Amino acid sequence: MGLVFVLNRLTGEPIFPVEERPVQASTVPNEATWPTQPFPSKPPPLVRLTMTGQDISTVTPASNRFCTELFNSLRYTGIYTPPGPDPTLMFPGSFGGGNWSGASFDPATGYLYVNVNELGNARGRSRRFWDDNLWPCQTPPWGTLNAVDLNKGEIVWKVALGVVPELEAKGIPKTGTPSLGGTIVTAGGLVFVAGTYDGLFRAFDSKTGKEIWTTKLPANGHATPITYLGKQNAKQYVVIAAGGGGSFSKKTSDALIAYALSKQ
Repeated sequence: MGLVFVLNRLTGEPIFPVEERPVQASTVPNEATWPTQPFPSKPPPLVRLTMTGQDISTVTPASNRFCTELFNSLRYTGIYTPPGPDPTLMFPGSFGGGNWSGASFDPATGYLYVNVNELGNARGRSRRFWDDNLWPCQTPPWGTLNAVDLNKGEIVWKVALGVVPELEAKGIPKTGTPSLGGTIVTAGGLVFVAGTYDGLFRAFDSKTGKEIWTTKLPANGHATPITYLGKQNAKQYVVIAAGGGGSFSKKTSDALIAYALSKQ
């Protein structure tokens, strides 16, 4: 859901207050849903938790028409809309928020780095809320990289993660894309992440979120990078598996690529 709960690792108690807020009840006969769900007071949600017809994407007229028709055909009452007998929108969906990619943490700064997806589900778990181009039906950004100060419970920076070349050619840059594959952060102040379906591997300044390096992979890097120190040459390396495939790309590879970091 894009919610970050910060807990005391010894006791499990929340560091920041957690509120129980009312949510929509099920309309399925004889089905009882819990009347509330927990929401942390801090940090803020990393993704949008609700949407309206005003939030339908306008990246192209065709996408807007398709998504408007789809949105109007679905039952939707806000966050945690329970599934029912009628076609239902879940937003964020099962592929929204932080997903299974995980996050990385810098103990020196107390910053958590996590890439998130802005994507809903329609009519079922595997039916995504996107158009025929696999472009999400809500306005961009469709994926972001976030730095969260866990000491203060604040989002320090947020940047769009990923590009859609077809839309860039139309003058619509930095839409972000959904991603599968997490981040790593180095002691030298770099955040590495692949995962996006543009097939790029990126490095960001951990303090500012500025993109400082990018390279094209042979296929999408739907994996979390690793880093290690070479025993013989004392160089630091970052390695990414670029396998591709899945819903985002028919292009596949068996490449495992290592990059040496500069000491400068």
